[in-house]
Amino acid sequence: MKLYRLLAILLLALLAFSNAYALETVPVTSSEFSRGEVEFNIRLYDRRIYYTTNAVRGSDPIYLLVTITNNSPLPYRFKLADDRAFSIDVDVRTMTNRQLSQSDSLIRKRTQTTQIFFREITIESRESFSFIEDLRDYIRFEQPGSFRVRAVVYPELIRGAAIASPIESNYLNINLRPALTTGPDGIPLEMDSATGAALVKQPIPPDEVVAYMITARQQSQWERFFLYLDPEAMMLNDPYQKRRYTTENETGRLRMIAEYRQNLQNAVVDGDIVVIPTSFEILRTEYNNDDGTVIVRQKYRMPAFTEVRLYTYFLERRDNYWIIIKYSMQGQGTEPND
Repeated sequence: MKLYRLLAILLLALLAFSNAYALETVPVTSSEFSRGEVEFNIRLYDRRIYYTTNAVRGSDPIYLLVTITNNSPLPYRFKLADDRAFSIDVDVRTMTNRQLSQSDSLIRKRTQTTQIFFREITIESRESFSFIEDLRDYIRFEQPGSFRVRAVVYPELIRGAAIASPIESNYLNINLRPALTTGPDGIPLEMDSATGAALVKQPIPPDEVVAYMITARQQSQWERFFLYLDPEAMMLNDPYQKRRYTTENETGRLRMIAEYRQNLQNAVVDGDIVVIPTSFEILRTEYNNDDGTVIVRQKYRMPAFTEVRLYTYFLERRDNYWIIIKYSMQGQGTEPND
């Protein structure tokens, strides 16, 4: 009898432990979380100058980094549509609180009768899930100015009237400049962020192109730095990036170029070309009708010595303009500071 009673007690204890474990590991769904336990945050992924239209960068995407963070002690589960337009919505207003219109493509998507494909995402406690969206896919920007952006994520998707448990993001401020000025050849012109004047490519020789780029870097003028440099060609020098690029659609390719440009500015990739030299000297220039190379000695002053590097810049002639497409670097040792 005592043995049966002991077995019953052990069985009840085991059952209670298994129930507690199950409760502890069941993900929290969108209808069960408390305000603040799940945080929705947006920020500009590629912070730069934006225009109402920009033919130089194609569709000129305004990429938002969207992040959902689970601050609760339990896993959080929600539905994420393959087409993010059925998971998030964006509200953009002027400083006078006038709401901007949705993009035509977004309106077409949401008014058509179509099957919504989605997957269930589980975010563990104290972890985050992020993805990138183009703000222009949601909003039609027709006038320049300052705008406030706020997004809303719908964990149970946007399906007509069945919209529940929305999570609002933080506010984000963005500025859009007027459409780029068009040059005599019909090509839109880059703008100098410091002066507001148009940056126009000139038919200068390869050595002057390289000197222009290095000087722009010394003065931290990114618009001038990129004027004669092709980020797409630079990125495709990496075999891994090239393989990724060939499998992407047009939107994905534009996103990759924008990411590479931002990473270049942050010295995450190709850091040798963005390090600011103390001085430089062009040693040799060779070019024909289509291709050119420029060899430059660049010096970098350190606290105890000056590092010397030898750079070879490779250029390609496009529409009478020389463009830098890649480079190589060799260390040349050090020399004492003056």
